[in-house]
Amino acid sequence: MTHPAFYPIGTPGQAWGPAEVAAWRAQLVRQRSYAEDVLIVFERLRARFEVLPYGEVLYGSDVYPLFALQSLEWQPGLPGVLVTGGVHGYETSGVHGALRFLDQHAEAYTGRVNLLVAPCVSPWGYERIHRWNFDAIDPNRSFKEPSAAQESAALMRLVAPLGQFDVHIDLHETTDTDASEFSPAKAARDGVPYTPVHIPDGFYLVDDTENPQPEFQQAIIAAVERVTHIAPSDTQGGLIGSPQFGRGVIRYPLKSLGLCAGITGARYTTTTEVYPDSPRVTPEHCNAAQVAAVCAAIDFVLAQR
Repeated sequence: MTHPAFYPIGTPGQAWGPAEVAAWRAQLVRQRSYAEDVLIVFERLRARFEVLPYGEVLYGSDVYPLFALQSLEWQPGLPGVLVTGGVHGYETSGVHGALRFLDQHAEAYTGRVNLLVAPCVSPWGYERIHRWNFDAIDPNRSFKEPSAAQESAALMRLVAPLGQFDVHIDLHETTDTDASEFSPAKAARDGVPYTPVHIPDGFYLVDDTENPQPEFQQAIIAAVERVTHIAPSDTQGGLIGSPQFGRGVIRYPLKSLGLCAGITGARYTTTTEVYPDSPRVTPEHCNAAQVAAVCAAIDFVLAQR
């Protein structure tokens, strides 16, 4: 893969200002529909789950209503489970994996867990198949107060009054465009040198440096491996520039980085990373891997009770 040394917007060594952000935004076009792909599914699920409006994202003339779905009966004493998808709008299986879990698997956990699912946190990015939001901000570095991203702030407002969650699984992908587009764009936006990144061929997880749960992570890896392959170590023995802590697992400090998986303080947290560009997988594999990860996470916690 060719790794460009510069990005066509901005001046090397200078962070973007409003003009550069506007130029970046002008090159993006809507490629799919949040209403047709996501909101219409909510309507089909309304009889089985409570559909919670939790705000809207406003960008110029574009208005995106935000919704989550939760268990019809929130029962005291049951484990709380939060599933989030589409924090990065271009990571397609995060959105569709969450929706598939709701449609095909969530009812198996009725009366066993209190479930809250936000399948598409960043609808503007979903429609444009992009990592960032309208303001060239990464929502998954913005889960901190005060948040610079409307999407992140809205999700935090939704979650805060609901009390303690036991599990939070955040559904993501690592794609070839992370190296070919988003890493160069980030370097240009921030006015720093571009450092090439190696994209792992396979599924992996991100655990929490401050609250590692290795058995939980490996239970998910074992379940997902029945659906798709796990990323092998790179030549340094790590993944995507980070050391491994068990097969297919790296760790980040979730809360200090402002990552979505750090917003609840749950004991069991993870970020999935599906690799959709592998010649060994199809979109079906990717969606199924996300579902397998969610089910394995819930099953692990239920087995601890």
